[in-house]
Amino acid sequence: MTTKKLRHDPEAVSFSQARDEMFSHILRCGVIDALPEHQKDWFDDTMLYLADRYEDLTKEELEQLRVLGERFSQPVQRKSETAVSGAA
Repeated sequence: MTTKKLRHDPEAVSFSQARDEMFSHILRCGVIDALPEHQKDWFDDTMLYLADRYEDLTKEELEQLRVLGERFSQPVQRKSETAVSGAA
């Protein structure tokens, strides 16, 4: 048996729905432009909400969601001009 969850697995569906909902909230709430301390507070509150809404998610899955959300909330890092010209 593989360790990957199948699409029809209810936990996999809950994780996907929770992830998509969190990403949507991040975009609507302006989390990407928020200060780091405000992002932390927002994620603390949002993870409590998601834990209540998706009761079948494990603690590890909720931690994974937070990591994904925090990564999603980081500003895009562009390659600097010196790094690009140094490679030429």
